[in-house]
Amino acid sequence: MGKPGFNFVDLFAGIGGMRRGFEAIGGRCVATCEMDRFAQKTYRANFPDDHEIMGDITRLDERDIPAHDVLLGGFPCQPFSLAGVSKTRSLGRESGFMDRAQGTLFFDVLRILKHHRPKAFLLENVKNLKSHNGGDTFETIMGALENELGYFVHHRIIDARGYVPQHRERIFIAGFRRDSDFRFDELEVPDADRGPRLSSILHTGLVDPKYTLSDKLWDYLVAYRAKHKAKGNGFGYGLSTADGVARTLSARYHKDGSEILIDQGKDSNPRRLTPRECARLMGFDSDGKPEMIIPVSDTRAYQQFGNAVVVPLIEAIASHMRAHIMGGLCPPPTTGDRR
Repeated sequence: MGKPGFNFVDLFAGIGGMRRGFEAIGGRCVATCEMDRFAQKTYRANFPDDHEIMGDITRLDERDIPAHDVLLGGFPCQPFSLAGVSKTRSLGRESGFMDRAQGTLFFDVLRILKHHRPKAFLLENVKNLKSHNGGDTFETIMGALENELGYFVHHRIIDARGYVPQHRERIFIAGFRRDSDFRFDELEVPDADRGPRLSSILHTGLVDPKYTLSDKLWDYLVAYRAKHKAKGNGFGYGLSTADGVARTLSARYHKDGSEILIDQGKDSNPRRLTPRECARLMGFDSDGKPEMIIPVSDTRAYQQFGNAVVVPLIEAIASHMRAHIMGGLCPPPTTGDRR
């Protein structure tokens, strides 16, 4: 590969799903920030870089981050406190969106964007970010990015089911320092009904019996589901077959695996997915690419894949953004300049 087309930083990096997508279109990662030491271990095993992985973003000086063209981040969604806003308004002063975000991890994204003014960014979060805290959280996020930092921002909720056999809706927020004809709704997403099935990610041979649920756990899940069904609730396990599509893989999967259980027929209890199958379910082990290295315990692996992004979807978004990123390779304006 020739000289990279652009540089990017990988914040809240997890195990590198966002990075994989942007490296696939010619980007080069120049800085990584991830606090969890077990996620760091997996990240380092798969990306043996010469740069160190930075830890706690709240203690990170934005000046220590190299200059970059694109900022990536799947930031955690913390509650945005309005206490400080109320106090400010009681004194007759209006608070800015940057002030409203203080005390949250999103504020750290804002201060890095404000200092470096990269040409573009891509942020990822759960679908419910739009309705969180009555919509105030999303209003704060968009207000800070657009009104105070001067970015042109687009967002879209996308289900990754067209790329992997999993129903997984996430919100993506893309921003550009200068206006362009980028439109998120022009990203063509594969038809979910024609997407891959679980057979494409399941082991074809025998699976270690340790992944089969014990009688005690299976009986508990059956009873739990029956109890809530009698109350008119939909809580309970998700039983899938090879020709089906899974529910959303979550970080709690290690507890009982109940959201995605694989049917093994009437003569056996269902089983959990293996960590390798989870890697495939999240698109880390795509065709033609090196197999994901999993250097941690099953428990840690389940947590990491449950918190990850779907790599083929990120690659599709990155490809959709690339021309607009490359078209914005120019000196950064001062904060608030939207020319």
